[in-house]
Amino acid sequence: MHEFKEPKNKNIEKKYISLIKQIDSLISDENDIIGILSNVSAALFQTFNWLWVGFYIVKNNELVLGPFQGPVACFRIKKGDGVCGTTWAKRKTIIVPDVEKFPGHIACSSESKSEIVLPIFKKEKTFGVLDIDSNKINSFNEIDEKYLKQIISLIEKKLI
Repeated sequence: MHEFKEPKNKNIEKKYISLIKQIDSLISDENDIIGILSNVSAALFQTFNWLWVGFYIVKNNELVLGPFQGPVACFRIKKGDGVCGTTWAKRKTIIVPDVEKFPGHIACSSESKSEIVLPIFKKEKTFGVLDIDSNKINSFNEIDEKYLKQIISLIEKKLI
């Protein structure tokens, strides 16, 4: 007898839906943005077991390393440099199936194989980015983008 298996994307969607509820509850009574970003990065890291999950925050016209989970990371990234700096410059999510094929990729860790970076806005300005790296090629798609944007919107509500 064959056991019914849900498609991979359905399982991921269930994880995201559950995680979004947890994050919403977790941060609902908190206003310290560093604390919020710390727990959001930990929750994402624990749930999906990615290589690196963290935030870069715009300070003095560069991205500066913020709360994260995973191996050591680059401290500062200029606007337009690498995936994070390009996301900041273009103000849109970038999904990179293979970081080796991204022009100007900044290799903070040689283990990173694919990446997704989403911008975070405070009013109309870019506050920072959420950067997620995987040690596997082609780890991210539109489903990740859809649900990670929902998590970003929970963070953005705290930035008003």
